[in-house]
Amino acid sequence: MDTQQNTALTRALAEVPGPLPTSGVVHIAIPHTDRFTVVGNHLAQHPDLSCTAVGIAVRIQSLPQGIEIGIKALAARCREGEKRIAAALRELEAFGYLQRVRDRLPSGRVITRTVFCNQPTALLRPRRPAATPPHTQAPSRAQAAPERVTAPAARPEQPETPGQPVPPEQPETLAAPPVPPPPPAVSPPAPLFVPLVPAPTAPKQPPAPLPHPSEPTPELDRAATAFLIDLRRHAPQFTLSEHDVRRLVPGVAAWLERDARPDTIRHALTDDPPNPLKHPAKLLKYRLTELLPPPPPGIHDLAALARPRITVTPFQTCDDCDRAFRSPTPGHCRDCREHRAHRTEATRTAA
Repeated sequence: MDTQQNTALTRALAEVPGPLPTSGVVHIAIPHTDRFTVVGNHLAQHPDLSCTAVGIAVRIQSLPQGIEIGIKALAARCREGEKRIAAALRELEAFGYLQRVRDRLPSGRVITRTVFCNQPTALLRPRRPAATPPHTQAPSRAQAAPERVTAPAARPEQPETPGQPVPPEQPETLAAPPVPPPPPAVSPPAPLFVPLVPAPTAPKQPPAPLPHPSEPTPELDRAATAFLIDLRRHAPQFTLSEHDVRRLVPGVAAWLERDARPDTIRHALTDDPPNPLKHPAKLLKYRLTELLPPPPPGIHDLAALARPRITVTPFQTCDDCDRAFRSPTPGHCRDCREHRAHRTEATRTAA
């Protein structure tokens, strides 16, 4: 049987412009209308990147924003194993296609962002200045040439009058060329990279001072000292020196002054420490300062909370008909008051 020919492929080959090569690849370029990604030849034909790295780069470039592209996430999408994917990511990071940038959120948390650039060499080029507006172009030759003002036409000769001087002829004058408008101020180009994390050499803000009790007393000092010394019995990694105990006593006293229980303070200071813990005194100072609870509410504040918000008018019993009615003071109900008023009016009328 003869080999079946693909008529669609034959027709597409016939539409390729120019003579077809006798060997090598023949490209059939069909324009994409949707679901396509533009990949530069600097990546597709990179001489130092492996085919696995190029394929991983194309896969990452085709993914939308916010998709996880870690080693395990890519291994779940691709047929390559985690080792080959990790090696390909290291290649892309070495040539600038993949970058990891540390960013600080408004809450103060520092995260690491993974950034993929489809053309890393373009980031190193300086940006071109903005095009000159049409009104700032150089004046044309007709505008640049100075206008020549000719002298007025010669006047008819008049007979000279004796004793009257003849005015001298005025030479031709050149008018001043028009002054072009000053070009608009061009702002300097924006920097290529805006560091979101301060540089190591940037000045650092001084740390917050350790809290102190508003009314230090010997009892608070002794209780705070005993608490810090006893801390190593519950958490051995928080063994403090005598100097550290003296330095941290005001902070613990401020917590005790605000009615914080020793167990609450101990859990707040020692729970979930970093591993390894190099400076326990610095960690305790930071937590004593940042986690300081607010002062307890006063008696007047608690009384305001206990005060009823809605005033209820009590029930009263009418003195005449024993009917129940709401009134702040005892007396008569409305009907009895009206009846009394009518009777009083009738008595006055009869009199």
